[in-house]
Amino acid sequence: MTHATTAPQDIILDTNVVLDWLVFEHHSGLAIGRSVAAGELRWIASPAMHEELVDVLGRLLHRPSLLRWSHRHAPAMAGLATWAHPVPPPGPLPYGERLRCTDPDDQCFIDLAIARRTPCLLTRDHALRRLARRARPLGVAILTPEAWALARPLQPA
Repeated sequence: MTHATTAPQDIILDTNVVLDWLVFEHHSGLAIGRSVAAGELRWIASPAMHEELVDVLGRLLHRPSLLRWSHRHAPAMAGLATWAHPVPPPGPLPYGERLRCTDPDDQCFIDLAIARRTPCLLTRDHALRRLARRARPLGVAILTPEAWALARPLQPA
């Protein structure tokens, strides 16, 4: 395993990005996972984010449309336990820093990103992506996994 020589950069991954990595093994998710495993990125998650992910992963075992992925439940739960760094929930944000997400389930992602000035929140969610322009002056880039990959410097082979 390669170890980063600098402190890892904090990153927030929304639930669908985590699923791309730990369940569906999509190439964009796997690239993020490699950066986390290499110590380049530190995936941070608040209790609400952790709870949502556990709930969604549990659906792999019960929803008929997701049963074909049930074999990925245990490895995904292990990945969550291994790679997600728990952080406390953010306190109330100052008025000028409150960004309202139109999807209440996604509010925890933007609140944590703004409160901690997390450099990057990776998401496919349209409601979160619509906040990108307003989050950037607060030090947070909201990107799709593909945009994140394009913005990264080329890694040596």
